[in-house]
Amino acid sequence: MKIALVIPVSPFESKSTVLESVKVLKSLDFSNFEYKIVYVVDFNEECALALKSEGVEVLFRKDNRGKRAGAINDAVDYLSDFNPDYLAIFDVDSRPQKNFLIKCIEALEKCEDCYIASSKRYIWNGINLVTETVEAEYYLINFFLERLKWKQFNGLIGVLKYKILKEEKLNELALTEDADFSTRMHAKGKKALLVKTTKIYEEAPMSWKELYNQRKRWYYGGLQLWKYRKTFDERKVKISWILALTLSYVVILALPLIILAPPLLLYHYKKISKLKLVLGLTVHALLLQIAALDAIFSYLTKKSVGWSKVRRVTEKLNT
Repeated sequence: MKIALVIPVSPFESKSTVLESVKVLKSLDFSNFEYKIVYVVDFNEECALALKSEGVEVLFRKDNRGKRAGAINDAVDYLSDFNPDYLAIFDVDSRPQKNFLIKCIEALEKCEDCYIASSKRYIWNGINLVTETVEAEYYLINFFLERLKWKQFNGLIGVLKYKILKEEKLNELALTEDADFSTRMHAKGKKALLVKTTKIYEEAPMSWKELYNQRKRWYYGGLQLWKYRKTFDERKVKISWILALTLSYVVILALPLIILAPPLLLYHYKKISKLKLVLGLTVHALLLQIAALDAIFSYLTKKSVGWSKVRRVTEKLNT
């Protein structure tokens, strides 16, 4: 059985970040799989050279056509001769547990109609109020991820069936290509599997500004998904999808519930210091609400929303 790991690298990433990524991904359990690790680098020569020195394959792009979606599509074409059974997609900040690939593939082998398998997400850079707040938010996201019929793994981080990805490709015009692909797959009756026997960690934005820009892009991308509203056959999946695309735009409704946060935070973290997250969650709710309104305004006025640089912990430690 063959598996390929694909990691898009934006022009903004640093050498220290990609080298740490290689170290983590090389330590995964590949068992008896034949595998390739492919980094798709968008005109970042320093990162490309550093990656080649680590013995991984590098697909160098002289432009960033289609951004992340274009990078993954190019990797899928690049791997056509290798023709893997599965393709795992990670970001440079992804920190999967050692058994992540094995557990996801085991789950996919048992589900003919499934297109992706992944796990709950956790934050590994809880170093300030912003990142700790997002860490707390992810526990809520994981709660809904278990229960919703429409499952969306951010960034399509997980293990996918290569054949499906090769046939369908990612939409390079979609601002949130992951949510676009997930919507199309669910509309075609495909399923996403949540694997509970492994975990994956990722970085949260380290400032309120970075978080705002990220979420505004997510909200804008969500508005582009409404064109698929008539394509669902399964009613429960469609309802789950509609709820995700509506309730998340009215975060302000959850603000009164923050008064319940202190006992829940104490119960979960067992630390009084974590009560500061009440402030963080309040700011977070207000910030997301403004980001949602900003995204709606930009969408209606046809004002584009782009990607922006996000600082990494590895950069912070090396400055």
